[in-house]
Amino acid sequence: MREHLMELIGQLPAPVAVVLVAMLPVFELRGAIPAGYALGMTDPVLIYVLAVIGNFLPVLPILLLIGPAERRLRRFATMDRFFNWLFKRTVSRSDVIKRYESLGLILFVAIPAPMTGAWTGSLAAYLFKLPLRMAIPCIILGILIAGVVVSLVSQGVIQLWR
Repeated sequence: MREHLMELIGQLPAPVAVVLVAMLPVFELRGAIPAGYALGMTDPVLIYVLAVIGNFLPVLPILLLIGPAERRLRRFATMDRFFNWLFKRTVSRSDVIKRYESLGLILFVAIPAPMTGAWTGSLAAYLFKLPLRMAIPCIILGILIAGVVVSLVSQGVIQLWR
């Protein structure tokens, strides 16, 4: 399925593909920035801006709609199990947010590792009841930092693993 999705995205204009990949929960900008280069884009600033925009687009809907969606859907046993699983998994990976709140949320979103990023950070902000006025700037800052790190890695300026 992932190959099919990437094939479909590869048929789109490269800038649109970068934004769409950045919006996806598993890839986010960690996948979008390398995808931009793989799709033949050469302007690192344009790739960065498109990836940041795409990564932020789902944040507001998640922060604003997860509460009402959870309350409505928990009436169904399957969805109740899904939310229990999702929230348990999110909380288990977000000790830094519990400990440091806003700084922790920035770091959690900024670290380009699996199961971190804007999607999980938005869920964690909801679960820890961080106010929107604090969550949104922290998530944006985390996205901006992650974009810089992924851009530098994609360009070979820094290496995370040898």
